[in-house]
Amino acid sequence: MLAFCAAGSVAAIVVSWQHGAMLNYGDAVAHLHIARRVFDSHQPRLTQLGSVWLPLPHVLLIPFVQFYSWWASGIAGIIPSALAYLAACAGLYRLSRRWLPWPCAVLALAFFATNPNLLYLQTTAMTEPLFLCEMIWIALWLVEWRAALDDDLEHLSNAGFVSGHDFSRAEKAEKQRASKAAETLDSYSGKRQGTTSVVPQMQQNKRRALAPGACPLPILPENRPFSAACSAPEGSQRTNAESSLKYDRLKSGRLLWLIAATLVAAIFTRYDGWVIAFFAWASVGIILARRGALRSCTFWLASLLVVAAPAAWFIYNAAAFGDWLYFLRGPYSAKAIEMRTSVPGFPPHPGWHNPWVALIFFMKAVELDAAAAAWGNVLLALSVLGTVWAWLTERRRAFAWALLLWLPVPFYAYSVAYGSVPIFLPVWWPHSWYNLRYGMELLPALALGLGFAAQFIRAIMLEFKPRHLTGERESLWLNCAVAFLLSLNCLNLLQMLRERPLVYVESTKNIESRRPYENQIPPALRTLLAQRPGAVILMETSVDPQLVALTGIPLRQTINESDLEIYKAALAAPAAHAGLVLAFDGDEIDRAVQAHPAGLTALRRFTAAGQPSATIYISDSDFAQ
Repeated sequence: MLAFCAAGSVAAIVVSWQHGAMLNYGDAVAHLHIARRVFDSHQPRLTQLGSVWLPLPHVLLIPFVQFYSWWASGIAGIIPSALAYLAACAGLYRLSRRWLPWPCAVLALAFFATNPNLLYLQTTAMTEPLFLCEMIWIALWLVEWRAALDDDLEHLSNAGFVSGHDFSRAEKAEKQRASKAAETLDSYSGKRQGTTSVVPQMQQNKRRALAPGACPLPILPENRPFSAACSAPEGSQRTNAESSLKYDRLKSGRLLWLIAATLVAAIFTRYDGWVIAFFAWASVGIILARRGALRSCTFWLASLLVVAAPAAWFIYNAAAFGDWLYFLRGPYSAKAIEMRTSVPGFPPHPGWHNPWVALIFFMKAVELDAAAAAWGNVLLALSVLGTVWAWLTERRRAFAWALLLWLPVPFYAYSVAYGSVPIFLPVWWPHSWYNLRYGMELLPALALGLGFAAQFIRAIMLEFKPRHLTGERESLWLNCAVAFLLSLNCLNLLQMLRERPLVYVESTKNIESRRPYENQIPPALRTLLAQRPGAVILMETSVDPQLVALTGIPLRQTINESDLEIYKAALAAPAAHAGLVLAFDGDEIDRAVQAHPAGLTALRRFTAAGQPSATIYISDSDFAQ
């Protein structure tokens, strides 16, 4: 499976390279730029990581952007994104196999791994592949932790530390909640009219082992007689149970640390991770409290790690920028950008202060990102059906933790309505492309739901299969449903490629606004730098940092907004600090030039449709050279 995913990743990288699409997104260029300026600037330091975007994606890029050509071409962004994509595929398949037979798990993986929008994003420095990987492994390790916790409780009973009656009482509430689901499952897959349902011997063994006064035994495989276990020496049983108990506790503790570490990674990747971390870790605490294990030293030490992550971000903003909420209300925050770009008297974007419309826009983005235009509603319905079926049949096996994959739905509904996060769709007003890629956040949940939908169809086909089908023929009959859905997935992939993946289209729209200046300004700067070798350029790099890479100079040869004190001094006397000045109409440097024009000569002006004009000034000061 991993080899198949790796082949798809390499193919996508080749196509993206051929089309020069790795730097289409301005955000991808900005991520590479932020990582590069940590060591390539007038003041190399960690505060160059900035304030709005969380730091982990940039930290992961630092080893690769040190190669100038990798930074300038975008190759540096491929490595962490592609590795995150492969890890996400491995995690999704492993998560699916917790409940699903391999054909259904393969379907879930195929839907996820062959999504053309995801395949494109993993060729860029965008943060979505990394965050999807973190989401999947958080859900997976939570499921495995809960399973280890259940095994721990069973082995406590088997070792004689907890009576069978106490163990039964500890799970009584969960069993009562699952009783109706068990009846539903029996009606679909365990009973036919005129026959009686057969209870598997493993379940009989479990009930007998946990009955008051029964000998403490582990859960037995179906082919091992119950009487054989009861006749075994009690000391041997206790020793084996104690050994298993020790192993399960070590495993659950190790998983708890893995969960905490991945939650910290998610917190430092995207703000969605803060919500996931809160719900996931609070749920872990509730489960431990219900088990009487809240005094666990491992839990509280790991809790310190999880809580320290957002606290560290607040402290970093306060120390570096003087405001612990600078990322939320600073000049580069989403709220500030919305205020600058909105038209007075009109709502900034669809769904503004309207959670219902915001939810509709996000779910439509999900459909457009995951399926061809005509198939989005069908896909969403199948995934929801599969998720409901999984909840009814598998919630006793820790499926509830997988519902964390659906958290992007309320998060983005709130963010679009109240968090200054617009989503523009080409099919609805204002008929544009903006933040369409946010719909990718729900791709793992859709994939897992689709796998369970296939399992649901298999259960129906098993119920109504012809009576003469047995053995291999029965397996072939059941796998026909999965084969049919796999074929539909292939058709969906082909249709999406034919229509062009909308995340890729969004990226091309993104670069179209930057391309005129990227084609005009760097050649002019290179010509001037040939006449003035080593001259420092005063310019803003947050709007289009690729201008620096295309010019062929290091970032430390510029004075830009990330240089803080040096930048402020240069704004007060541009000619005295820089040999060349690049100003865009209305920006901070343009206002500084208008206020302090002495020693500057306008050399060339550039214009582009829909963009503020740019002007290159040359300084008369020898100091700037």
